[in-house]
Amino acid sequence: MRVIALMNQKGGVGKTTTTVNLGAALAEAGKKVCMIDLDPQAHLTINYGVEPDGENVVNLYQVLIDGKSFLEAVQEVGKNLAIVPGSIDLAAAEIELVTVVGREKILKEKVEAAQHDFDFLLLDCPPSLGLLTINALSLASEVIIPMQPHFLALQGVAKLLETVQLVSKRINSSLKVGGIVLTMFDSQTKLSSEVVAELQKFIEEARGKPLPWADARIFQSKIRRNIKLAESPSFGQTILTYDSQSHGAADYRSLAREVMGEPIAPVVAPTAAAAIAAVPTVTPAKVPAPTKAAPVIAAAPTAPKPAAAPKPAAPKPVVPPKVPAPTAPTAALAPVPTAKPMAKPIAPVASPKPFPIPPKPGETKPIEPKPSVAVTVSPAVAAASAAAKPAPAVKKPIAHSAAPAPQPVAPTP
Repeated sequence: MRVIALMNQKGGVGKTTTTVNLGAALAEAGKKVCMIDLDPQAHLTINYGVEPDGENVVNLYQVLIDGKSFLEAVQEVGKNLAIVPGSIDLAAAEIELVTVVGREKILKEKVEAAQHDFDFLLLDCPPSLGLLTINALSLASEVIIPMQPHFLALQGVAKLLETVQLVSKRINSSLKVGGIVLTMFDSQTKLSSEVVAELQKFIEEARGKPLPWADARIFQSKIRRNIKLAESPSFGQTILTYDSQSHGAADYRSLAREVMGEPIAPVVAPTAAAAIAAVPTVTPAKVPAPTKAAPVIAAAPTAPKPAAAPKPAAPKPVVPPKVPAPTAPTAALAPVPTAKPMAKPIAPVASPKPFPIPPKPGETKPIEPKPSVAVTVSPAVAAASAAAKPAPAVKKPIAHSAAPAPQPVAPTP
């Protein structure tokens, strides 16, 4: 019996999908397979249409905690195919097993105590490196790592291999890394080719060293992107029963043959000569030769008189119709509006009086001249005022006296 743990601490890389469909492909090939669901999400259990917490269902939690036997939890879901259901209660199993001695080998003891005839045990591990994963590694003989060809998934492989090496040293010395399965693979991207090259280089460097992955390989069967793989769980079916002709079904059948150690026929494009040789040749049916019939003498037909050909009528000249010359449209003149007389004259607007500005301290206010008022005087009043006005007095010249002559000043002795 081969016990294979499918594990990767990174979620969403296709662990459950690979476990479900790889188990179905092995069962289709005639192998008796049992799948154990160690994931508290119980997606493997739901994929086969089994209710994790249904009545009369013994799940893995009851095997680890309540002392149920391994065979009590085994449920047959198809020909050569059985599962051990998981449960959400497994999330609390790690806490409940803290004080139990030898808690990392409980699953191994339960399986070894059971009498069964399975050829393969496939362990669907949770996306963590906790106690449930350690129980799976202590039971398994080899590890298959499903991973996407992405940079972050490549970084997580190093931590995963450290855990495998630690378990191999202290708990399970027979534990080895069987290989790496590339899921959601797209050969047209450059990143996928670079990740494959890095993985191959890493594995080649471990050849001949005392490491659990010294004999690991990258499986040639790469799981291509296929929408059918995502649709099949919603119908409670595997890819082999949902769409047996899809790329996903072909990839997992090829992976099952690799796991069993069978050779894989390489896909070779047919040559032109092989394509021509493959075309069936069609032999034409034999047609009997026609027999000669006796000649029949027929009366010679009289030649009919040729009818006189009618004279062709002369074609009449085509006279083009007269097109009247276009007349320029007369522009309509708009009437000129006449100004209406104003009913009342507009009174002139008086200019506002200037606002008096007060003088600053220390300044005198200038005297503004008052406007002169023109007074109109009649001629009679002007003549009377002129007669009553006295004659102007004649100014006499002022006589100037002669200035005295300056006296000499005697010098002081």
